[in-house]
Amino acid sequence: MQRQVSGMQNPLLEAGISSHGSRLTFRHQGRELDPLAGQFLLNFDRPKIVEARAAQPRVAETAAELFAAAVAIEEKPERQNEALQTYRRVLELDPKHAAACINLGTLFYNQQNYIEAEKHYRRAIAIDPRYALGYFDLGNVLDETGRLEEAVSAYQSAIAISPTYADAHYNLALAFERLRRPRKALPHWRSYIKLDPVGAWSNYARGQIQKILETEKLAIVWRRPGFARL
Repeated sequence: MQRQVSGMQNPLLEAGISSHGSRLTFRHQGRELDPLAGQFLLNFDRPKIVEARAAQPRVAETAAELFAAAVAIEEKPERQNEALQTYRRVLELDPKHAAACINLGTLFYNQQNYIEAEKHYRRAIAIDPRYALGYFDLGNVLDETGRLEEAVSAYQSAIAISPTYADAHYNLALAFERLRRPRKALPHWRSYIKLDPVGAWSNYARGQIQKILETEKLAIVWRRPGFARL
């Protein structure tokens, strides 16, 4: 072999052994050669095999893969029902997938199917009692269906878990105002504008603060002994 292959001092050490049909061949510098003929071989099949494999996308099989697929599908409005079914498949594979419960609940919420939305939000909370988003979304359903006292409790739970949850402060303030408890709403309006100081919602919050202070005649710049600041 050494006499027949030019450019190689020791073919057995410099080349890797492989097979080509029924013959042993050697690979050298990225090419395959026949030691008996002393010729490099052309491989016509390999690129076609690679292309065939690349043309067949891998089917999502695990709960994590299906969840990622559902999130991507959900971005297209015309495929909402497909996303819903995909999230259901995630929960079949992993019944404790809290995020799938949340996203499934939100799909139902957007369809104004509040019964199903509430069921999935409560399921997410049961799976993960520290899931602030679950309490927040549940609060939205309860608020939407007129159960304001329960909504307040849900928003408060979200804030207890995540004190910097700006949207929870905002929605809690709105719920207190709808319950005619402006003094309860005030600290949450203040918290909101600290957490999210720019934008239309923060401007609205500032307006509500001013309105409450004027209506309730609250002192905010000083305290006296026995005076409870709200």
